Amino acid sequence: MATALIRDRIQEVVAAAIERARTEGTIQLESMPEILVERPGNPDHGDFATSLPLRLARATRINPLKLAETLVELIPQVDEVEKVEAAHPGFINFYLNDSWIQSQVEAVREAGDEYGNVSAGQGQPVMVEFVSVNPTGPVHVGHTRGAVLGSALANTLDAAGYSVTREYYVNDAGTQMEAFYRSIYARYREALGREADFPSNGYAGDYITDLGGEIAEAEGPRFLDMEEGQAVKEIGDIGREKMVALIREDLEEIGVSFDNWFSERSLYMNREYEQAMDLLREKSYLSERDNALWFNSSMLGDDKDNVVVRSSGEPTYFASDIAYHYNKFVKREFQQVIDIWGADHQGHVPRMKAAVEALGIAPDGLTVLISQMVTLKRGAEVVRASKRTGDFVTLKELAEEVGSDACRYFFLARSPSTQMEFDLELAKKESSENPVYYIQYAHARNFSILNLARSRNIDWSVGDVSLLNDPNELNLIRTMIRLPELVDQMARSLEPHHLPHYAMELATAFHWFYENCRVISANPEDNEVTLARLKLVESAQIVFRRSLELMGMNAPERM
Repeated sequence: MATALIRDRIQEVVAAAIERARTEGTIQLESMPEILVERPGNPDHGDFATSLPLRLARATRINPLKLAETLVELIPQVDEVEKVEAAHPGFINFYLNDSWIQSQVEAVREAGDEYGNVSAGQGQPVMVEFVSVNPTGPVHVGHTRGAVLGSALANTLDAAGYSVTREYYVNDAGTQMEAFYRSIYARYREALGREADFPSNGYAGDYITDLGGEIAEAEGPRFLDMEEGQAVKEIGDIGREKMVALIREDLEEIGVSFDNWFSERSLYMNREYEQAMDLLREKSYLSERDNALWFNSSMLGDDKDNVVVRSSGEPTYFASDIAYHYNKFVKREFQQVIDIWGADHQGHVPRMKAAVEALGIAPDGLTVLISQMVTLKRGAEVVRASKRTGDFVTLKELAEEVGSDACRYFFLARSPSTQMEFDLELAKKESSENPVYYIQYAHARNFSILNLARSRNIDWSVGDVSLLNDPNELNLIRTMIRLPELVDQMARSLEPHHLPHYAMELATAFHWFYENCRVISANPEDNEVTLARLKLVESAQIVFRRSLELMGMNAPERM
């Protein structure tokens, strides 16, 4: 069930006014202009506004304020809008009708857990690929930001009517995996009391020692008498599966799950790597020089060509990525793919876009979001992280210290394009200073009020929402009904970081309502108002729950 957007309704009446003005000859326009309707920063300027007269002033040669006044006269009257006015220097402001605002309490109750869903996606398939770190170690704090971003974005796209596939690309091929396998093999030998040459490019973390010990305990010494290359391969396979299982488990601890775990090795086993390279070769996008194979990405606007096969004959990471996107777009026929990469992949974006275009795919079918670096702080102290040495804070450790909800909220609360600091001390506070606590406490307060009403056998289903006239009540409803617009906006802009800020505004509006409007009154004369306010509380609880669900957070009943 999709929620109709009042913003779209206002766009319709503005379009009707423009069309009438064109028909009557009041304005001369060859085609219908794009109509942008936004919420003003100052509520005194209405619930919605459009700057269309300002944008049309030059084309129509009409003073923008005069044009605004003309259009206001032509805008048809609708039930949702109480007043429309022209404002300097050329805005049209719309003020919603209180009775319509009140009626949205019933609309929210009727929609229930589907409130906030919109139809922007029209069922269109979209893949969101995120996290996708090499399975050479556990997920750490730096990866967690991309994990939360991808998860919340996928939730938002789901709510916006897209058919979403969440995918983790398991980078289980290449030199890094070989170093990982040889590291485990060395620790396996050491666990059995044998000498071992640890690879110079190996992974030295304690988790490698643990993996080697686990394999030694489970498998015994059977790999010691095996030819080393075969032993490394078999131990590596066991280690890889254990690490992928650990990554999956850690991510699920913070509510991040995937529909598909795609193996890089399958690209070679299924010959998709060869097929992708053959396609590029047929289109003259590959050339051999300096004993290597190059992708001629400069033909497509990139600032330089890029190696896809080294002189050793080994495919580069970029070559695997080309094959992977060949699989996404050509084999699985996704029209829209969203990749979420870490900051260290920023320079990889132009060449990947060029490769997609070379494969015959519209470049705008691929969107790459970059998740910037995270600084973890405990008080004034910066907590360092280094995956190579093993000196890093894992996702599991972070979730155990601050909880999964704090992980998700704080990582989501900043635009991924900005660097951020994660304050461990703030994330653990149980006070209004901590936005996670503040928001979840509002939901728990909703639950407590409704439980109290049930314990007194109050049937609020008969409540009359037209009695909700207090400014704090109307402000709460106004805040609640922004959720569908926000879902639509975030799905189009791919910016789910607006959700935490909205949830804070919703919590603030609810707490203000609670402090200023007694919900369950002991005075019999207030019974009708009590019933109406309980309806409001019930609908607010629905919106809180939906907001928390979209962020992937829990909606606690008690705090």
